[in-house]
Amino acid sequence: MGTKILIADDHHIVRRGLVFFLRTQHDFEIIGEAGNGKEAVELARTQKPDLILMDLVMPVMDGIQATKIIKKEQPEIKIMILTSFSDQDHVLPAMEAGASGYQLKDIEPDDLVVCIRKMMAGESQLHPKATSQLLANLSNERRKENQLAEQLTKREREVLREIASGKSNKEIAAALFITEKTVKTHVSNLLGKLEVADRTQAALYAVKHHLV
Repeated sequence: MGTKILIADDHHIVRRGLVFFLRTQHDFEIIGEAGNGKEAVELARTQKPDLILMDLVMPVMDGIQATKIIKKEQPEIKIMILTSFSDQDHVLPAMEAGASGYQLKDIEPDDLVVCIRKMMAGESQLHPKATSQLLANLSNERRKENQLAEQLTKREREVLREIASGKSNKEIAAALFITEKTVKTHVSNLLGKLEVADRTQAALYAVKHHLV
């Protein structure tokens, strides 16, 4: 039995072209077409596709919202974004929503077939422009994190470690041989420097960024 594919795109001619070409592949079965994200979600529930080719900009519900809902309800369904946009405002939300692939609509039909097969084999398939956006964003995030962490004094780092281990101000004061008032000052300073709202967020930040 072939790979069951659902096509979601608001342009009828795009859907028809994809259906016509993909049906020439012996191992693909087109099980449905959706003109917007809402239809894609509903068809995913009833038709149980193996893979969805998902446009991003569609009426009623966009591809990112549809991807989120589908991946939450049926995480086993693989979703390949097929769009005209390669900027990070589209790439990042799509990948965060759970898409396993991101290709541009100018892709060669034969290359699209290869990408679909590779995705079904468990590989992520990202267009080079999408990959570069993800790497650039990752680099910027790391740079920002490093800058925030570097702003902490040695004592603030010590206080942060104690916060992450779940200690109260009184316990931190005893552990570091400083007054509770001093601990409060350090906590207030490090919350501001890390741009977080409370101790819980500070602890999560510390763990996530290996500061403890």
